[in-house]
Amino acid sequence: MDLAFTPEEQAFRDEVRAWVRSNLPPEISHKVHNALRLTRDDMQGWAKILGKKGWLGFGWPKEFGGPGWTAVQKHLFEEECALAGAPRIIPFGPVMVAPVIMAFGNAEQQKRFLPGIASGEVWWSQGYSEPGSGSDLASVKTRAERVGDKYIVNGQKTWTTLGQHGDWMFNLVRTSTEGKPQTGISFLLLDMKSPGVTVRPIKLLDGECEVNEVFFDNVEVPAENLIGEENKGWTYAKHLLSHERTNIADVNRSKRELERLKRIAKAEGLWEDTRFRDQVALLEVDIVALEMLVLRVLSAEKSGKNSLDIAGLLKIRGSEIQQRYAELMMLAAGPFALPFIEEAMEAGWQGDFPGGEVANAPLASTYFNLRKTTIYGGSNEVQRNIVAQTVLG
Repeated sequence: MDLAFTPEEQAFRDEVRAWVRSNLPPEISHKVHNALRLTRDDMQGWAKILGKKGWLGFGWPKEFGGPGWTAVQKHLFEEECALAGAPRIIPFGPVMVAPVIMAFGNAEQQKRFLPGIASGEVWWSQGYSEPGSGSDLASVKTRAERVGDKYIVNGQKTWTTLGQHGDWMFNLVRTSTEGKPQTGISFLLLDMKSPGVTVRPIKLLDGECEVNEVFFDNVEVPAENLIGEENKGWTYAKHLLSHERTNIADVNRSKRELERLKRIAKAEGLWEDTRFRDQVALLEVDIVALEMLVLRVLSAEKSGKNSLDIAGLLKIRGSEIQQRYAELMMLAAGPFALPFIEEAMEAGWQGDFPGGEVANAPLASTYFNLRKTTIYGGSNEVQRNIVAQTVLG
């Protein structure tokens, strides 16, 4: 196993680095590096810039309009974007539903939906979790009844990330109650502007409405929006979740936030504390280990071997690391990490220092937000069971 990058891969990294730094708006980079609030325009604006370059679908094969990059090139692209301070690509369209449409959709669906995803024009949402169906996704109750050439959808989804911005939603719906729960689920694409769709934002501890409840009241969905076969949606959902869990690991963002942690510790005079530096060193070791695990998978893929089926393991370690760096940032800032005045944040005050550097006002928000990472995308407890079954035997 050779984890060293080739000269060609290093040249590719240099090309990506130069392009990203030339095209990423500085005001967006400033927000990302200091964990300030990103607007929809910030997130979708960067998506459209990538889309114009042909890089929003960075993991897509050429046959579907993607760059056809290798696994290593995709990793280098994500790393350079993260280190430059680019917003995370909203994954629901290009990273999650697009591979499902490519693998299981028909030619007409691919022609209809993929261009809008690739350009960044169409914002997708994920309709998986329900009030009683989170990690136990097979228990979804949202019902879709076939009536002629359409489905009538009734039910509720919850924790729908950024659903208030959504144009379309990929949705797990129950189309049969016979047999095992997994065998009665279908995968529908739903226009969120359809009559009967209601989106209700959920206000979180940090004042943001990052997640939402979505209600369906006799929503009509054309039958042509069914992906694959009816009652086979569980197969497609598992295909999608492997992409989500790998994405949650997000080792490149952890590398960037590690540097932010060091900046905060130095600014607060805690860097000279040996015991605190020990904790930072342990975190850095774990981030490097996670990166080596990612590169090990990429190396296997590059050499033509079967890559390790460890999406759950990547999700477990990545999510725990994210919580640890948030906790260490809070410890470094001490009492200055705690204040959170929503009205002041909305008015534009972020605790900026006169020299332009940002103080610690957003740290509590980051800490609260990252408590979710060990729960969403399949809780870490469930992931450990999956790893035990599929990896350990």
